[in-house]
Amino acid sequence: MAGMPVLGNSVGAGELRDNSRDASNRSSSSGSRRGSSPHHAQEHETSDATVHKPDLTRPRPTSYEREYHDKVPTMATLSGAGGVVTHTAPSYEEQRANPALLSRGATSTPGGRSARDDGYCSASSTPRACDNKSTKGSVVTLSCYKKEPKIQIEEECFYSEASKRLRTNSIKTEADDGRETWGTGADFLLSIIGFAVDLANVWRFPYLCYRNGGGAFLIPYTLMLVFGAVPLFYMELILGQYNRQGPITLWKICPLFKGVGFCAVMVAFYVSFYYNVIIGWAFYFLMSSARSELPWVHCDNSWNTEQCWDSGRINGTNKTDVRYQGPLSHFTPASEFFHRAVLEMQHSEGLNDLGFPKWQLAICLGLVYVTLYLSLFKGVKSSGKVVWMTATMPYVVLSILLARGLLLPGATRGIAYYLQPELTRLKDTQVWVDAAVQIFYSVGAGFGVHLSYASYNTFHNNCYRDCLVTTLVNCFTSFFSGFVIFTYLGFMSHKQGVPISSVATEGPGLVFQVYPEAVATLPGASLWAMLFFFMLIMLGLDSGMGGLECVITGLLDQARACGAQWLRREHFTLLVVCVSFCVACINVTPGGIYMFHLLDTYAAGISLLCSALFEAVAVSWFYGLKRFSDDVEEMLGFRPGIYWRICWKFVSPTFIIGVVVFGLLYQQPLQYQHYTYPPWAVVLGWGLACSSILMIPIVAIYKLVSTPGTFKQRLACCISPESEHEAIRNGAPVSRFTWQHWLYV
Repeated sequence: MAGMPVLGNSVGAGELRDNSRDASNRSSSSGSRRGSSPHHAQEHETSDATVHKPDLTRPRPTSYEREYHDKVPTMATLSGAGGVVTHTAPSYEEQRANPALLSRGATSTPGGRSARDDGYCSASSTPRACDNKSTKGSVVTLSCYKKEPKIQIEEECFYSEASKRLRTNSIKTEADDGRETWGTGADFLLSIIGFAVDLANVWRFPYLCYRNGGGAFLIPYTLMLVFGAVPLFYMELILGQYNRQGPITLWKICPLFKGVGFCAVMVAFYVSFYYNVIIGWAFYFLMSSARSELPWVHCDNSWNTEQCWDSGRINGTNKTDVRYQGPLSHFTPASEFFHRAVLEMQHSEGLNDLGFPKWQLAICLGLVYVTLYLSLFKGVKSSGKVVWMTATMPYVVLSILLARGLLLPGATRGIAYYLQPELTRLKDTQVWVDAAVQIFYSVGAGFGVHLSYASYNTFHNNCYRDCLVTTLVNCFTSFFSGFVIFTYLGFMSHKQGVPISSVATEGPGLVFQVYPEAVATLPGASLWAMLFFFMLIMLGLDSGMGGLECVITGLLDQARACGAQWLRREHFTLLVVCVSFCVACINVTPGGIYMFHLLDTYAAGISLLCSALFEAVAVSWFYGLKRFSDDVEEMLGFRPGIYWRICWKFVSPTFIIGVVVFGLLYQQPLQYQHYTYPPWAVVLGWGLACSSILMIPIVAIYKLVSTPGTFKQRLACCISPESEHEAIRNGAPVSRFTWQHWLYV
């Protein structure tokens, strides 16, 4: 193309600026990584060149060493007009990966030297004299690095000075951008494991496995994991680590979809309103367990009703003649303790009668938010240390509870119910949908949390390994916790003489009704109850930290990008935590359980799926799989295989669309126990869901309207990275207007 420099020594027409020092420094900086691989350069030599040899007698200023530390640049300038070409030697690791670099001949590098010989004897030496073979009309900057030298070739024909600075600074190395990083790679790994492994692994997966065919449920679960959730999880890690930006500012890679970032942040914020309440309940149960006799053992408490049934007494001593129906009945001591003593539902008639917050629960909820603030206010340096406890302790407690549960009568019967395969259930569509929904929400794609965490990684961290390890640990935890839960459910079924279907359930009913009643009959019941609720707190805290970290990182990065550099993380974290706490207090009122169920149904349902869907479409179709694969290769040293690319472009979006369509077609009526929500509550729920989803089209329309230029230029800029906008306005061809971009796999 006319005016476009050719890779190597041959440079097209154009005028050379006088400020060669600025051009050289910009070219040799590590700000832009695009095209940094030495394998893509093609060298052509011409003999009619005017050579300016460096003055070898001039001593090198020592301030260069003090200013740049790892980089000591020296420039050899060739007069003429053209672009800027920076050539440095491949690193030792690159030569080992491609031995052909060592055998290049005289045409490999400027001046006829080998690829390894870049004109320097050492990091502190002066450049050797150039020979008479050079290129007319180019500026060659030779840089000697103490580690990791790279090649950067800048095309200047379409870019102004401001645009060049944008392109240079659009992707910074971890030493340049000032962004903090994790203390160790293990901090990041434990953080994403802690977020992925949450309460749903304990209270939802075991029940789904039992209800949907036992061991046969693992077949759709594994397929949905491999082809749906894991590719999206891996994509988020790559996006965050490569761009080192939060879930909102990240979308400089495709401004049209910046609303996806706002949607993810809003969903994460909505979830914090009710998810942290569960941890508050666990705190309340933990403190209630610290006594010689658990308060949910008998029916002689002030909150019990005449219908309370104490299974530990003979029929004649109970206050009611109603036949015992298992722990899921609303008349057991455990269920009445949860609903009447903890939630105090008897003082509310429904969603229109919330009442005032219960002060004991408000204090427990306050403890949760204080813990979250102390874990987050210093960023990943503080949260990275907290997860060493919150992410590992649940496995210790689960192992202890399993060892105790296996000694109970009926435990093996419970495990048999848990794993007994029923292959005929695979014909049921609902089984596949349950598997898809469970693995998708369990991995946590679409929340923006993994993206936020990955943005604090070092550039070359092996996020591919982290993705696989986290996925395996997440699946293992779900499967392992099923053994723990069903040993105790089998024990209850055996002791009370009721079928296992009478004791098996999911959600808060499992951990706050069924399990407490199970441990209440054991010797040392208080100890086992305290261990269980301590495990719930640990499981919930790191997931709660992840959700708020997404909100803080996303909004703080966006605020600073808009010029609010004065905003301190400590103050902003306090603001986010206080707002979330104030809204969450609604859920600790007597009618708060109805608001809790409403938020749980609509806050992160369809909206979370839409966030993940548009994220996958934006990256694989608009940003482009070719460029995304280049990013992965630059970061990890290898390109993603055909499996990943097909999943990103076709399988994962189809997987999400299927779940969304099925969820919309088979809507269940909104109710909690015997309470049916009024129509206005359903409208309120859908309004909550749409408030985050609508951010995607609203921001897209705003970007199209506010971007300067003709409509074609606006569209091209909105679907192209910001670093290419200046070139597009100056008439450069738009790669996203070609079939090659859209058909690449």
